[in-house]
Amino acid sequence: MKVLIVGAGVIGVTSAWYLQRAGHDVTVVDRQQGPALETSFANAGMVSWGYATPWAAPGVPLKALRWQFERDAPLVMHWRADPAQWRFVGAMLRNCAADRYAVNKARLLRLGRYSYTAIVELRESLGLRYDEGSGGTLELFRDASQLEGMDRELELLAQAGIPARLLSTDECLEVEPGLARVRERLAGALSFPGDEIGDCRKFTESLAAHCAAAGVTFRYGVDVAGLQAAGARVEGVETDQGTLTADAYVLAAGSYTPGLLAPLGIRLPVFPVKGYSLTAPIVDPEAAPVSTMIDEARKVAITRLGDRLRVAGIAELAGFDMSLSETRYGVIERVARDWFPDAADLSQAEYWCGLRPMTPDGPPVVGPTRYGNLFLNNGHGTLGWTLSCGSSRLLADLVSGRETEIDPEGLTLERYA
Repeated sequence: MKVLIVGAGVIGVTSAWYLQRAGHDVTVVDRQQGPALETSFANAGMVSWGYATPWAAPGVPLKALRWQFERDAPLVMHWRADPAQWRFVGAMLRNCAADRYAVNKARLLRLGRYSYTAIVELRESLGLRYDEGSGGTLELFRDASQLEGMDRELELLAQAGIPARLLSTDECLEVEPGLARVRERLAGALSFPGDEIGDCRKFTESLAAHCAAAGVTFRYGVDVAGLQAAGARVEGVETDQGTLTADAYVLAAGSYTPGLLAPLGIRLPVFPVKGYSLTAPIVDPEAAPVSTMIDEARKVAITRLGDRLRVAGIAELAGFDMSLSETRYGVIERVARDWFPDAADLSQAEYWCGLRPMTPDGPPVVGPTRYGNLFLNNGHGTLGWTLSCGSSRLLADLVSGRETEIDPEGLTLERYA
């Protein structure tokens, strides 16, 4: 079967790999001149299946209100007359209830664990190299109040079979000696020893090369204008280079996917949430992190990628605005200095921002639509790379009509029906 994928980020490329392995003739189109040049380009670098947590969580509504008045807020909202934004915010608030959070987290953990197994298998079978590391993740707490409610969190993690434990300050320093210089800021941490790190762009570029060698066709510099549909099937993709046809179609175009679906009468509740990152050279390896730290209060991740330090965070609701904000960069710079003040030369930092395609409840949307040959792999939010291989392996099974290796319940568009 001929399959056409729209999008050559980490989701589109992993979709291409597993669909090709399933025996399909795959073509990938993207408006950029290569893979991983948008949202996958400079993300936090985390493969954090243990930290797979919905943004919509108990306590977030009050925090979000308070954050609107804080300089270093992890969530920034631009109040605009945009119905899509208001629907997204409303749906997200409804999912902050404790029962909904438990359901959504369980879905993320199910997919996250499956995806972690898939990425390890893929790395070992292909010999992929992308500044990868397996030092785990530490979720850092600045004060004791952040440790409240951790018993319930650990219970959910244990039910999903994910190793995690609370660490005291001294135990944190054993895992990450570089934190000794700022010991007074640290109240403890939640450790996810099974998590990994790496450069998502390098991973995607390498996998795309393997895809091409296996017969996948990549067409770059192609602008997609819309979908042609008749009855219950899609008949083609309209582009600036003519109409492209296939037997089946997969939309992995991130935040731009809802715009392609709307003319077909499909509402995908995915909204672009802008994130920022900086990448700076490490000048003192002993003062740098071994793996990944997450500042829980600021929702900023600090990751070591070989001889580089990647600092990423902020959730800014500003539609499709791709302008760089010095204020937002100031936040992630301060977090980097708070925890690892001597590790990197921030004066040489490279700055970037990208649009995360987020669902209001947390889990992505993978699988069929009401059009029999149109499939989605979208809405991964901050967990795109973490969930990429599992989502795409699940997608390949659904497209191929095979029995899936994990239960797709709660991961398809049907949950919004």
